Order: sequence, then C-alpha cells, then structure tokens
Amino acid sequence: MKSKRYLRYCLSAVLLLSSVVLKSQELNCNVQISAQMIQGSNREIFENMQRDIYDFMNNTIWTNNVFSYAERIDCNILINLTDQLSGDEFKGTIQIQLRRPVFNTTYNSTLLNFVDNNFQFRYVEFQTLEFDPSTHRNNLISVLAYYTYMILGFDYDTFSPLGGTDYFQMAEKIVTNAQNAPETGWKPFDGSRNRNRYWLVKNVLNREYENVRLFSYEYYMKGMDMMEARVSEARINMAESLKLLQEVYRKRPDPYMYFLQIIIDAKADEIINVFSGSFPEEKSRVMQIMNEIDPANKAKYEKINSSSAQ
Repeated sequence: MKSKRYLRYCLSAVLLLSSVVLKSQELNCNVQISAQMIQGSNREIFENMQRDIYDFMNNTIWTNNVFSYAERIDCNILINLTDQLSGDEFKGTIQIQLRRPVFNTTYNSTLLNFVDNNFQFRYVEFQTLEFDPSTHRNNLISVLAYYTYMILGFDYDTFSPLGGTDYFQMAEKIVTNAQNAPETGWKPFDGSRNRNRYWLVKNVLNREYENVRLFSYEYYMKGMDMMEARVSEARINMAESLKLLQEVYRKRPDPYMYFLQIIIDAKADEIINVFSGSFPEEKSRVMQIMNEIDPANKAKYEKINSSSAQ
C-alpha cells in the first residue's frame, strides 16, 4: 500500500493530464512570534501579527496540486523580534523548521531547521497580506513566500529526484524581484559569510549541488521510508546516500557551502540515531563520511558507537 503523500503526487499528475485544476491549502504551518525584547509596546500588535502570518501561510494557495487536510506539510515559523524601529517596522530573526512523515510510522523526520538573521519588515495592523509573484512590494510577504516555496521544494525533492525544482525556481524569482529592496538578505553580499536567502536558492539550483538534492530522495524513499519493513536494507541505502553529500563536499562548489551545511545540520542527530544500531563496519563507514563532511562535530558522531547492532 502506497503512502498518502505518494498517492497525492499520482493524483496531481492525473489531474494535470486531464486539465482539471483543483486546489487546496498545502501547509500545516505553526507560527510563533516572540517579542520579549521589545519593551513598552502595544502587545496586541504582536498577537495580530501572529494571526495574520498564520492565515497567510496556511490559507494562501501556493500550488496547483491536491492536498487533503491530512497530507498538508508540517512546518514551523518562529519569529524572534529584537527591535521595533518605528510604529510599523520591526527587526529580528526567522527560524524555519520542516518535518516529513516517514512511511508506515508515526515518526516525523526533520528536513530543515535553521535561522535567517536578516529579517527586517513593515507590518501594518489590519492590512491584508497578499502575495504577488511578479513584484516585491513588502518584505514580510516576500520573505514568507520565499520560505514557503523553499519548504515546498525541499519536501517534493524527497518524493521524486529533483522534484522540487519548480518551487525553488519560484523562490529564485522572489529573490530576483527583491534585488532593489532596502532590506538585507536578498543580495549576494548581504549577511555574515554570505549565508542568506540569495545564496541558499542559488546553491539549491546550482548543478554542482545537485547531489545534495538527490541525497534527499535516496535518503527518504530508499531509506527512511523502508525502515519499518526492511531495516537492514534501508540502512545500507542510507549509508550509500551519504556518499552523495561527500562528493559535493569534496568538489566544494563555492567557498560558503551554505546549502550543504543546512542539510547536514538538519540530519546529523537522525543519522546518529539510525546508525547507532548498525553493524561495526557500517558504523565505521558512516562515521568516516560524517567526520569528513562535518569536521566541526567529530565528537558528536562518536555517539554512533554507543549502541550495539540491531
């Protein structure tokens, strides 16, 4: 029996071929806003902001595909406001968390978990948030739409090889539209060590990083989704998929490796948990790869040796 998410992809293809367009909301996005660092402000504005962003993320139609209520993509948007620059202008960080269900289990696997430190925007209470893909009108809307398409792209990449390309290209279009924006994060040299929205989507669509995206498909469809039925085969496939990350690391396509590091950071703990129950030879092979591609966390990967084979 195929997973519901797999059936949704098949159904979407059938609808496309038959020229029938049905749409429904794609995200199950939890939104949290922290404004503890901002003193003496009207606190109600932050409640309204949280509600408006929640509605924007969950009630905007982002694709032409069909999602049932149970199939929506689980994600979190965590906004930490550090400064109120004027009555309607704010500065802070935005954290993106994305989870993917593993077939035939109740386990949700982390796909993304990272923080964007270049987040400045205007928010006017009671003004509807509406996304226009042809222009950059509001930095809050553009940032939220950008990360929505990145979330969709990363999710789709796990179900078919390079399956998220259309959504990453939409995110790239948002970056292009924002090149004249006064806010940071959109241009090549914004931010610390160029770790920004511009470079993330450029890396994702760069052919030299293609193996990172193919890793996502191999890791999930031939690994995690098989764990319940064929655990040994699944671990073999997952260990093999790590070689795709290793190949990109060795090529070092640009000096920042932002995209690769985001993926490694999101998967590190899960990889440790999965291979802690593996056999010595497999543990050794996985540790060798992870120590090479993530040298700053060598001590962390020693935990793989903490349990015996299962």
